[in-house]
Order: sequence, then C-alpha cells, then structure tokens
Amino acid sequence: MPSPKSHRKGGHEKNKKGRLSEKASSFHGRDAGGMTDMLPRPRTVPDLLAGRRGGGSPAPTPAKLTKLLVNVTIQRSPGPVHVLMAPEATVQDLIAAALRQYVSEARRPVLSSTACSAFDLHYSQFSLESLDREVKIVDLGSRNFFLCPRQIAAEGGGASSCSKEAEESNTKKGLPWLKFMDFLL
Repeated sequence: MPSPKSHRKGGHEKNKKGRLSEKASSFHGRDAGGMTDMLPRPRTVPDLLAGRRGGGSPAPTPAKLTKLLVNVTIQRSPGPVHVLMAPEATVQDLIAAALRQYVSEARRPVLSSTACSAFDLHYSQFSLESLDREVKIVDLGSRNFFLCPRQIAAEGGGASSCSKEAEESNTKKGLPWLKFMDFLL
C-alpha cells in the first residue's frame, strides 16, 4: 500500500477498479464518460451581415456630425452655459450664441454689454491667449471654453489681450509680498 506522501507526489487518483476518477480523467485530458454527449453551445455572436453580403449594397457611411454641445463659462458666472452649435460655426458665432443664452436664462451677474466685440473666448480661465474669431469650432479640439470681457486700454483706445496684461504685471518693480518678507526677517 502506498504511503500518503507517495500518493500525492506522482500517483493518479485511482478507484478500486484501477480506473482514474472522473475528476482526474478530465484534468488529464481523457474522456470522462458522459462528457462527450454534451449539447453544442449556441452561437453568441450572430452574423448580422450574412444576408447583405451578396446584395452588392455599398458599405454604410458613418453618421455625419450635425450639432455640437459646447460649454461656455462666462467670467464670474457660477456655472457654464450650454450651447448647441453647428460644426461649421466659428468662434464669433459661439460668442454671440453664448451671450444670447446667458441673457435669455437671466443669469447673474448681469453683463454690462452683450456685444460680441466686447468679449474674448479662451480655452480656459488660465489661458492667456484668446482664440481667433474666424476659426471653426470643430477645429479647436475642445468643447469647454471660457468667455471673459475685453479690457479696453486707456492709451491706445484699442483692446489689449490678456497676455499683454500679464506681461505688464510681470515687469512691474517692487512686489509687495517681497517687502512683507523683509519684515519677517
């Protein structure tokens, strides 16, 4: 009689008649008696285009984009304005539509002007460069934008961009927080 250790090491589980048990025979790849009489499995992936292959109909074209849902956050507004736009619309059209939607929803704070020329569209509130007004919305690669009012420059009378304003603030001398740091030392 084999010891339990030798039985675990290399021996197969055999019953009294010398055959492998059903569990062991299926593990070793042998036929387990009634397992050959199994029913065939149903097809899980049907061939949906089987009837159309011989018809010679053209391949289906992908659906064309008809509308875009664009989110525009207006400066100091608590949430974005949702605007449906045509893909061939420009940034100028988006600014006008966002302002119309903002006014029609009676949002707060009330805008001082609703003229499109008084606002610039940016990718985010942290973006210094405003978007070109002639670019199509589809070409921008984003659906979330930030609308802020233009700053009218007192010297030239024209509109200054946010990047010029940031450069001016960086060139100022004597930062006040540095004076505070001297006080702490």
